[in-house]
Amino acid sequence: MTHHTPSAAAPTWVPESCTLPTVEQPLRVREFDDLFTGSLRTIERPGPTTARLTLATAEPAQVRDLVDREVGCCSFFTFTLTPEPDGLSLGIDVPATRVPVLDALVGRAATLAGLPR
Repeated sequence: MTHHTPSAAAPTWVPESCTLPTVEQPLRVREFDDLFTGSLRTIERPGPTTARLTLATAEPAQVRDLVDREVGCCSFFTFTLTPEPDGLSLGIDVPATRVPVLDALVGRAATLAGLPR
């Protein structure tokens, strides 16, 4: 998977197996982009198939709605939301065959939030 500069026209982390209609994919990517741009503070990669994102100002109900809808079209994702004193922790787990998708998602998130990759 190739990484590009993030834009609504180039959803680099959307896998080919995604069942979300193609026309709706840029809208979903934009929802994640808005989340990452507005509240992403840290990214940890405890292992190749796992990422932990700290979201400072995210509303848990909105994040839960977004990740639930994402699992509806990309069922290989497992998202875990954990309240933190200063925000919310978003755990993302994927099977080993989907590591390139996770890498692309985390890379895009880091770029949008101005964090190191």
